[in-house]
Amino acid sequence: MAAPDTEVVDIDGHRLKLTNLDKVMYPATGTTKADIFGYYSAVADAMIPHVRDRIATRKRWVHGVGTPDDPGQVFFQKDLDDRSTPDWVREATIQHSSGPKTYPLVNDRATLIWLAQIASLEIHVPQWRVDRDGERTNPDRLVLDLDPGEGVTLADCAEVARLARVILTDMGLEPFPVTSGSKGIHLYAALDGSQTSDQVSAVAHELARVLESDHPDLVVSDMKKSLRAGKVLVDWSQNNGSKTTIAPYSLRGRFEPTVAAPRTWRELASKDLRHLDYQEVMQRVKRRGDLLADLDAAHSGARATEPDRLSTYRSMRDAAKTPEPVPENRPEAREGRSFVIQEHHARRLHWDFRLENDGVLVSWALPKGTPTDPKQNHLAVHTEDHPLEYGGFAGDIPHGEYGAGHVDIWDHGDYELEKWRDDEVIATLHGQPDGGLGGVPQKFALIRTKQGGDEKNWLIHRMKVDGEEELAAPRTPREPGPPITDTPVSPMLATLGSAADISDEDEWAFEMKWDGIRAVAEVRDGRLRLTTRNGNDVTVTYPDLAGLVDLAGDHDLVLDGEIVTLNAQGRPDFGLLQTRMGLTRPADVQSALKRAPAHYMVFDVLEVDGTKHTRDPYDERRSLLSEVLRPGRGDVVQVPPAFDGDLAHAVASSKELGLEGVMAKRRDSTYATGRRSRSWIKIKHHLTQEVVIAGWTPGNGRRANTIGALLLGIPDGDGLQYVGKVGTGFSDRALDDLSAKLGKLERKTRTMEGVPSADARGAHWVRPDLVGEVEFAEWTGPGRLRQPSWRGLRPDKRPDQVVRES
Repeated sequence: MAAPDTEVVDIDGHRLKLTNLDKVMYPATGTTKADIFGYYSAVADAMIPHVRDRIATRKRWVHGVGTPDDPGQVFFQKDLDDRSTPDWVREATIQHSSGPKTYPLVNDRATLIWLAQIASLEIHVPQWRVDRDGERTNPDRLVLDLDPGEGVTLADCAEVARLARVILTDMGLEPFPVTSGSKGIHLYAALDGSQTSDQVSAVAHELARVLESDHPDLVVSDMKKSLRAGKVLVDWSQNNGSKTTIAPYSLRGRFEPTVAAPRTWRELASKDLRHLDYQEVMQRVKRRGDLLADLDAAHSGARATEPDRLSTYRSMRDAAKTPEPVPENRPEAREGRSFVIQEHHARRLHWDFRLENDGVLVSWALPKGTPTDPKQNHLAVHTEDHPLEYGGFAGDIPHGEYGAGHVDIWDHGDYELEKWRDDEVIATLHGQPDGGLGGVPQKFALIRTKQGGDEKNWLIHRMKVDGEEELAAPRTPREPGPPITDTPVSPMLATLGSAADISDEDEWAFEMKWDGIRAVAEVRDGRLRLTTRNGNDVTVTYPDLAGLVDLAGDHDLVLDGEIVTLNAQGRPDFGLLQTRMGLTRPADVQSALKRAPAHYMVFDVLEVDGTKHTRDPYDERRSLLSEVLRPGRGDVVQVPPAFDGDLAHAVASSKELGLEGVMAKRRDSTYATGRRSRSWIKIKHHLTQEVVIAGWTPGNGRRANTIGALLLGIPDGDGLQYVGKVGTGFSDRALDDLSAKLGKLERKTRTMEGVPSADARGAHWVRPDLVGEVEFAEWTGPGRLRQPSWRGLRPDKRPDQVVRES
């Protein structure tokens, strides 16, 4: 017999068990699961056309959204669980960089209610669909997310929506507004499916830039949070093929049950404009039907054609207003190998680098021009394809038009192609005798990096041309300067957290968390210094990292990273690293180096050639790091890329790679030297805690004559407080090492408070100088470690740097 708050229902021929009907999901309004089932059932006919055949990412609040004082935990889910997913739910499998992921397709009312049953309050979908074979198609709609910054109202977002409507209408697109139910407004426009996600994203980005240029006091198109106060961000990035947007009619996981609600333009003009809750939306759908019906109808009636590689280019230019060539016909494929580099004096001076390929000029914007030094790469931003006729264009683009400013031909000619892939192009350019390349062949590699999460970001690298000896000759090493004696740089520290701390994933970058010791590397005048978090110089301990000087080339650098050792499977091994720590005698270092070579994972740059960059945003520092440090595949120094994807995939990849967790870093955050900050959040798979050793107790049996357990503490305002003892996780070698070290620190009195008499019985007390690390299950009520296991000493940490992390 079913429980009173359980009901088995038949939805369009599918049996579904609905449980916990009386469970309150929104405490502020008393909204229950039964209310949510009723809402999604009522709006299903309006909602499903807008999510049909789109892979659905879900945000689940299993225990409800909670209250401002006690928020509920949210789970961001992509992959389906085969064990609990009904066999009638349609699925699509999409290949990601981390592997295939299987998503549900919300194609019917039963699937929608099933998602509500598992507390998927929010449903997010991309702007593209899958076809009958489950293959991804081109996007059939464009979306702009108008996101209010601090001090900005929903009415301000509506004003920007009206400004965007004028531009979209002039482009032949009819926009449909949706109040997001969270903060801002979404604008949707139907597309005919002839453009790729990259092309649509480029159009949306340029539209955002035009709005910002025309209304700089109201609009911003840059994602940096520091620029958004008092303005509306026109977020164009949700047209990226890897991004999703809250689905129209989806509930929001706010403290009240608001909805992403379709609106009329007349409503947007009202001074009383506000977000709507689920009851209001149910009544609106019952009374007025789907206000977005015309958006889906435009998609259904659209004629899918083969993509025209110049469609994005044409959509951004009016042939009646600009002297640029704007051909009406589709480009015809041809085998030409022409190139042109144009000097473009727009709002910011840059150089446009264009290579003929398949009937168009594939184009990149180079803010710093072509690199002349193979050791120093430049940023290359991939832009829309241009017509071949553009190769001869020079002149003035009028004010108010896209790319307004003066254009000169810097160099042009033909090129020899060595490689052309989606992520890498290598070509040798043959320019003019009086051209900017100096009349000599020059070879460049364009490499897609997706730096900062932007798919358009590439690097351009200068390569050696056959016979060009000056590039092939080895660099003459600088005569090493004096030893580095400046005060060591103290690194920025992260705060322990969880996925619940990441509210808007677009504002964060995700890196793998490396299980090693933190080290700041300074390269100055051809010398290297490595210092740990507590300022200890460990350069002599890790001579295998000396190659960092050569990688820096002619640059003086200050870098932040992690020293790790790798096991036979190529994964970081903290236990193996323990055998390297603290060694200074040359013979000991060389012996350890052979069995456990060190690697340096660089993730930040703080200074280049005497210029500090700690006040630059994270995204800019990462871009700069890729320019000044480009190690080879086998180098012991590496610059691991930021993860290309969302937090859920980053966490999954970290687990698959056997790593410690994930580092989430705000894209707009500066580098807070020596401070712990919530701009960096460390999300670990297992709980770990640094501890101070204040004593030990003898063991029994095989360990009768050595350490049985360590007595551990953590500093607080009243001194060192006892947090428990650890007696597992030790190797024989670790016990011998600890016995020798602790024997030199013996004292008669304890230096730690709160040790129970049972734990203190027979204890040997020591001076609390040594820091270690344990892995444990949880904190108990009295503040003790449950099931701790020893991981090793942390000679890179001082006792006063230890804090309780969870």
